[in-house]
Amino acid sequence: MFGLFKQTPVALGGYLWKNPWRLSALRKYRHRKRLQNVDEVVSTVSEALNTNNQSCKLLRVIEEGLPRESEMSPKDKYSVFTKTTRGKGIQGWRKSIHKVPKWTKITHRTNPLGF
Repeated sequence: MFGLFKQTPVALGGYLWKNPWRLSALRKYRHRKRLQNVDEVVSTVSEALNTNNQSCKLLRVIEEGLPRESEMSPKDKYSVFTKTTRGKGIQGWRKSIHKVPKWTKITHRTNPLGF
């Protein structure tokens, strides 16, 4: 319809920003690749600083404190701890990583012990 009663995207399909309830295999693959790229950049910068006999405190904290992608369990790769989400079974107190705002921009590699 045109004119006064023109349909909007919300009227055509409901909620405009639909978010699937679980990650697809391709989104998981791209997420793993992002984690691996970050690990590669950290190791490259670390090697470059070591060859010049320099150091960076923040880089040292990242290397020692955050696990690499290969060391992370699938549970830690694809879900994060949240105190507001109460699930059942193994997913209790966790939600899927893609439900976190800006999940591709910030790192979520550590969770509280026991969760």
